[in-house]
Amino acid sequence: MENLQKKINDLFEASIETKKAFASAYARQIAQAVQTTASALKNGHKLLFFGNGGSACDASHLAAEFVNRFKIERPGLPALALATDMAVITSISNDYDFTEIFSRQIRTLGQPDDIAFAISTSGNSPNVLKGIFAAKEKGLKIIGFTGGTGGKLAPLSDIPFIVPSTHTARIQETHITLGHVICELVDEILYGSPSK
Repeated sequence: MENLQKKINDLFEASIETKKAFASAYARQIAQAVQTTASALKNGHKLLFFGNGGSACDASHLAAEFVNRFKIERPGLPALALATDMAVITSISNDYDFTEIFSRQIRTLGQPDDIAFAISTSGNSPNVLKGIFAAKEKGLKIIGFTGGTGGKLAPLSDIPFIVPSTHTARIQETHITLGHVICELVDEILYGSPSK
């Protein structure tokens, strides 16, 4: 039991240390992402979130925080998760190719100055990269969430975030915290701080 408890404490500590290192390295870029996102929403643009597997779940989670609410009462904000519609995903995969599932949606739904949140722990997911290229073609701003070395995603992003870890779990834990921080601070810019 004591050995198991030590492993539990070690895992939590690893998550905390990864997040602290990330926040220290990326505070300036986080502020930039917050301001860019708030400005886009204030000017009538929308957010498109996309990724695979756990990153698809993070995309859906974060889109929901904007569409519904986060910490304060406020109007819903326009955000879409591009891996949630099974008819769209399966039809594109069947008629074209799975690597096109995000790019085709972005070409259809994206407008100039919308924001694409591209999420990939490796930074090398082919369908996410194709989504980024489609976003560039349409004039969207790209905020990239990745880890490790950043893969191909980081240099293609307008605002890249590279979690300093090669462990998928630590990267994803930091991604969702990053998304929550962006959402909370965007809300404060647009609607004010929550009452104490």
